[in-house]
Amino acid sequence: MLIHFNQAKLQQFDELARKIIQNPEQYLQFDSVSDFYQAAWLDLFPKGTTWAATGLDDGATEFYAIIQFQQHYIKIKSLSEISVTFGISNT
Repeated sequence: MLIHFNQAKLQQFDELARKIIQNPEQYLQFDSVSDFYQAAWLDLFPKGTTWAATGLDDGATEFYAIIQFQQHYIKIKSLSEISVTFGISNT
C-alpha cells in the first residue's frame, strides 16, 4: 500500500514537471526570486518536494531553479531563453 502511495506522489510530480516543460511561459514568468517562491503552482507538487532558486535580484536577468521530489527533479534555467530539463538521479 505504501509503495502505491509513493508511486502516486512520483506520478504527481512527473505530471506537473511535464506541464512546466511543455508550457514554460505559463509557469516561469518571474521578476524576482521572491516571485518564484510565491508561485501558486509550487503547492501543486506533492508534499515533501523541495525547491531552490537564485538570480533575478539586483537587476540580474538570469534565473536558475531546481525542484526535487525524492530522486525526480526539474532544473530551470532562464538565460536569453528558458530551458527546463527533467531527470531522475541515481543517489
